[in-house]
Amino acid sequence: MPSNEERILAAAIYAVSFFTVFIGPIVIWLVKKNESAFIDYHGREYLNFLISYAVYSFIGSILIIVLIGFVILPIVGALGVIFTIVGAIKAYQGTEYRIPFIFRIL
Repeated sequence: MPSNEERILAAAIYAVSFFTVFIGPIVIWLVKKNESAFIDYHGREYLNFLISYAVYSFIGSILIIVLIGFVILPIVGALGVIFTIVGAIKAYQGTEYRIPFIFRIL
């Protein structure tokens, strides 16, 4: 079971992303990844999530030309918010949460 500080910092990776999408989570992850495997896991998971949903948003914005993007983009946005909240809750509970539909790049 991760310590209370590890759980708070892992949850902060997700929570800070609502204010600074990239900078806040990457700073927390880079500073603490060598000290905690739990924070390293959630930092990698969030960055993989960010990359994947950026790709999905880019594809959705291209598909606006054929009118499918108008359906895809709101779904991608809603899932992004939902999975970020669930990730923060799971991190605070001390569990490793695998966000669905993401590419495991890192």
